[in-house]
Amino acid sequence: MQISQLDGKRVALWGWGREGRAAFAVLRARLPSLPLTLFCPAAEAEAARAETAGALTVLGEPDAAALGSFDVVIKSPGISPYQPMALAAAAQGTVFIGGTALWFAEHAGADGVVHDTVCVTGTKGKSTTTALLAHLLRAAGKRTGLAGNIGLPLLEVLDAQPAPEYWAVELSSYQTGEVARSGARPQVAVVLNLFPEHLDWHGSEQQYVADKLLLVTAANPKIAVLNAADPHLRNLALPHSDVVWFNQPQGWHMRGETVFRGEQAVFDTRDTPLPGRHNRGNLCAVLAALEALGLDAVALVPAVQQFCPLPNRLQQIGRAAGLLYVNDSISTTPHASLAALDCFAGQRIALLVGGHDRGLDWSDFIAHMAQDEPPLEIVTMGSNGPRIHAMLAPLAAAGRFGLHAAQDLPEAMALARSALGEQGGVVLLSPGAPSFGAYRDYVARGRHFAELAGFDPDSISAISGLGIA
Repeated sequence: MQISQLDGKRVALWGWGREGRAAFAVLRARLPSLPLTLFCPAAEAEAARAETAGALTVLGEPDAAALGSFDVVIKSPGISPYQPMALAAAAQGTVFIGGTALWFAEHAGADGVVHDTVCVTGTKGKSTTTALLAHLLRAAGKRTGLAGNIGLPLLEVLDAQPAPEYWAVELSSYQTGEVARSGARPQVAVVLNLFPEHLDWHGSEQQYVADKLLLVTAANPKIAVLNAADPHLRNLALPHSDVVWFNQPQGWHMRGETVFRGEQAVFDTRDTPLPGRHNRGNLCAVLAALEALGLDAVALVPAVQQFCPLPNRLQQIGRAAGLLYVNDSISTTPHASLAALDCFAGQRIALLVGGHDRGLDWSDFIAHMAQDEPPLEIVTMGSNGPRIHAMLAPLAAAGRFGLHAAQDLPEAMALARSALGEQGGVVLLSPGAPSFGAYRDYVARGRHFAELAGFDPDSISAISGLGIA
């Protein structure tokens, strides 16, 4: 659905975060006379009224009848369309879309393809992968837009001039279906991996996987770049797309720490700034995507050395009193915490885990703590901290690691410091859970971690390369 098609319809916005503000600004610029209504929590309503100077009607949280009174509801990504009131309104004919769908509809060519656009999704590593893709495109001398879930809503750069030659777009599982609903086809879509996540939004692991895969199963990209090592991906049939595989011997893959293209050894990743082996492995996805765009990936790969790692993702923010502080606040699944531990294997680690409880299964994490080399100390915290603590307690009693319970992040930091003692080590914040309740988002949690560690939170928060350059 293009923005012009909203003219004459009853349109509401749902949510007044950055995405909601971006949608309002675009609609006011394109359709200044279109009446608009905003549904949002009471905490956001006062700010919305002040910021829009009466240019829209601000209401509270909606019910099914309120949503059903509109033809189109433009919702923020974090609002689930599976909640009963949204499903009831949709059954009455209300169309729910997001800013991602509007952006893709506006950028589609006459053939329906959003040319020179690469979409990246996956449970783990998608932000770093998207940023690395943009970095290498710019190294090739291409003006490139880096936007999407990574921290810049697409609608904020809808009318960017001069337009970039390429777009690198990160998509969350909340947004992949939006591309399909837009009716547009990305030129290239990359899917890195799939692990259970966001089950409270999607309702089940099966629905999460199905929604995540909509980027390739329903949006029908011209070229799909897929991870051959992922069981959810390797058996996919995509009759409307050309499929390029990475992590298989015939394509881009890693052997040890070296990136290969088929039998050609191309790049030693050991001294790169990419944090974690999983991110170095995702370099193979980036190189496959560059080739899918028709570029010389082999010639571009040395520019990886100039890549600036992203904040809140295995970010080594500094050392103090013999301790290295690592901010992996974006870790919201147990699998992400395991990947973080792997990056610091062999070191004295105090791992901080726990946060908002959305019902994820921690049994695989517990199994790894029983079988693999565990951290020296584990500190649990947050609403799911007691559940994780109870699962770990038998292993701690058997001497596998020290185990501590904290109410919040400040207490967890104090316990970690004390447990590591004068011998030093790594204080690793990799919670494996969202920040909801205690913090606005993972960025706020990471900033607080930096502040508690004695570092300037402003100096560790900016995402290098965001926007168009």
